[in-house]
Amino acid sequence: MTTALALTQGDPAGIGPEITLRAWLAREEHGLAPFFVIGDPDFLEKIAARLGLAVPLAEATPESAAQAFARALPVVRLPGNITVAAEPGTPDPATAAGTLASIDEAVRLVQAGRAPALVTNPIAKHVLYEAGFRHPGHTEYLAALAAAPGENPPTPVMLLWSEALAVVPVTIHVALRRVPELLTADLVVETARIVESDMRTRFGLSAPRLVLAGLNPHAGEAGTMGTEDRDVLAPAIERLRAEGIRITGPHPADTLFHARARATYDVALAPTHDQALIPIKTLAFDEGVNVTLGLPFLRTSPDHGTAFDIAGKGLAKPDSLIAALKLAGRLTRTGASA
Repeated sequence: MTTALALTQGDPAGIGPEITLRAWLAREEHGLAPFFVIGDPDFLEKIAARLGLAVPLAEATPESAAQAFARALPVVRLPGNITVAAEPGTPDPATAAGTLASIDEAVRLVQAGRAPALVTNPIAKHVLYEAGFRHPGHTEYLAALAAAPGENPPTPVMLLWSEALAVVPVTIHVALRRVPELLTADLVVETARIVESDMRTRFGLSAPRLVLAGLNPHAGEAGTMGTEDRDVLAPAIERLRAEGIRITGPHPADTLFHARARATYDVALAPTHDQALIPIKTLAFDEGVNVTLGLPFLRTSPDHGTAFDIAGKGLAKPDSLIAALKLAGRLTRTGASA
């Protein structure tokens, strides 16, 4: 039996509902694998009517979703029949319960083998925080859900993937002034190990080629413009190469992302968030996919946020969600090369 991907509702006041509806409308054009959304069908019906989108909905189970997908968008109701009431563009902590319930159920279904992968719509952390959410973010919450009772959660790693470039920020949402204290050789080694492993097991690369960007201009210029590249990054690379991992660097970040350089590696690791995300958002702003590595299940997501400013206005582009669904479908269908 063909199984369908599990798609979370995301923040219902954001663009998640719209891009979900538009992704289903584009299913044949993009050859999307079947998917179902975990949400409130009555709410989705209202959003479709508001936007003038002719999207029939079908209440489904994870097992029946694939069969229904060709004729309607399958919707698996939120657990406990939670209902959703949200005004597009107006974030509301009252919707947090439904947002989290959708994530919880999606993880449960994937872990139970009732869906092959998880695709998540954008959430707004500040909305969840107001409702008592205590995790640093979406990814950390998924890692906590992935852990067995009494076990430490796995270490998640954020990969931004596109056909043109794949990048991993070693440090993520932290102020630049904190990067030098957080950027340890152990962190670089752990991150690269996870990237290398998942590129083999999920992306089907037999010998992934990794590169590491330097932290400082010109990768420190032999220690004259900062010592982190020489004293932290270079030793980490030596440790990784001793383990048989194909990685080079630290390379000057300003020469790592032109076309000829990109042809020499599969994934670029970068010490800071912007070093990694600026080039991929320049090359593939609408097509980038956020892939969480290091989890016991496959998770992809659009590479953008809730976009409350355009929610409900018919302006949201589904391109990144379509790319996330395509990549999840491709990897779960073939178990190999992306």
